Amino acid sequence: MDTQGSAFSSLAPLEPLMDKCVHCGFCLSTCPSYLLNGQEMDSPRGRIYLMRGGVQDRVAMSGTVVEHFDTCLGCMACETACPSGVRYAPLIEETRAAIERHHQRPLADRLFRRALFLILPYPRRLRLLAWPLATVHVLKRSPRVLAALPARIRHLIALAPQRPAGGPTAGDVPERTAAIGERRRRVGLVTGCVQRVFYGHVNQASARVLAAEGCEVTAPRRQGCCGALALHAGRDEDARQFARDLIRTFDGERWDSIVINAAGCGSTMKGYGELLKDDPAWAERARAFSSKVRDISETLSELLPPRAPRRQLPLRVGYHDACHLAHAQGVRAQPRRLLESIPGVTLVPLADAEICCGSAGIFNLVEPEMAAELGRRKIARLAEATPDVVVTSNPGCMLQMTTHARTAGHTFRIVHLAELLAESLTS
Repeated sequence: MDTQGSAFSSLAPLEPLMDKCVHCGFCLSTCPSYLLNGQEMDSPRGRIYLMRGGVQDRVAMSGTVVEHFDTCLGCMACETACPSGVRYAPLIEETRAAIERHHQRPLADRLFRRALFLILPYPRRLRLLAWPLATVHVLKRSPRVLAALPARIRHLIALAPQRPAGGPTAGDVPERTAAIGERRRRVGLVTGCVQRVFYGHVNQASARVLAAEGCEVTAPRRQGCCGALALHAGRDEDARQFARDLIRTFDGERWDSIVINAAGCGSTMKGYGELLKDDPAWAERARAFSSKVRDISETLSELLPPRAPRRQLPLRVGYHDACHLAHAQGVRAQPRRLLESIPGVTLVPLADAEICCGSAGIFNLVEPEMAAELGRRKIARLAEATPDVVVTSNPGCMLQMTTHARTAGHTFRIVHLAELLAESLTS
């Protein structure tokens, strides 16, 4: 193990970012972990204080210190709230990378995290896991058996969709979907990992809506993980390799844009230039790739008013801002404009809209109690708005909110933006 000084040494170049924090406290009311725990060190400014203390050799990388960083969801609501413009994302990402390099977690925690990363970024492996997870919902009828399982396993079972995944290519979209009518754009579609396995129909809806608006859609079959889960969990070298592989997959084509329908993936892909800036062979390719990345709502909103005929959908719709779309990418207006383009839709306001639902990458798997509390809070606020449908833009949010809505007995649908847009098409 490294000494406490060297454990935080990789954060030293980021001290100018820490210095921008004036400890004003505007971030506190938007930070999920602070709202739940009420501890200063579980807030963004408290964590920045710990980072600075680590760089200055005043704070050791102990288990207690690591816990304060583990409670961070990485939702970036603090960046939206900060009047000083503190860029918290690179700070927490580098801190987590330092933790994974220099801190030895308890054995059970290490093994659980290792298992997650042996499965989640690989759709074929994830599909194999989806079958048993889908069938063990029967355990819910045996509360005593369920209660005997570790909290992380209980929550993993609760989150899994109740229907099993299909075969090796279930839910995959065609490699090429022709534009309907005159072609307006050529786009590459990133199909993701969790999205591809549990929400393949979202990818299919995405391709359908893009094609209806005149986009020729190409979804390379050989594409893999974008690296978002790894980056947000401190596995930065894994994230860089995933990024290189994805860039290589999409190289050689003249895309107008590279479209993604998962908020967490999109925020990471837009940051490939920063992620690979120190790799001479990949830095320029990464910047070029990132410059073309667009959330599906950005691409479709650029093509408004809709060219494809739409039918009436008389629905009360609550739009849940996925954190990595609203806070990390600053994309808020575009999804709402698209929803308002559907005849009959009434957008209803949601209370505490800035607060994370508790999904946050692997957070709801490694911090299940906190995640569950945030999930219950989110569903309670959604229910207050009495929506017919809740729309969001991230598979993790969909899994988390669907789980807690089902547990609470609510019947409103939770769907991806692309699904509702596809539902509104007349043909």
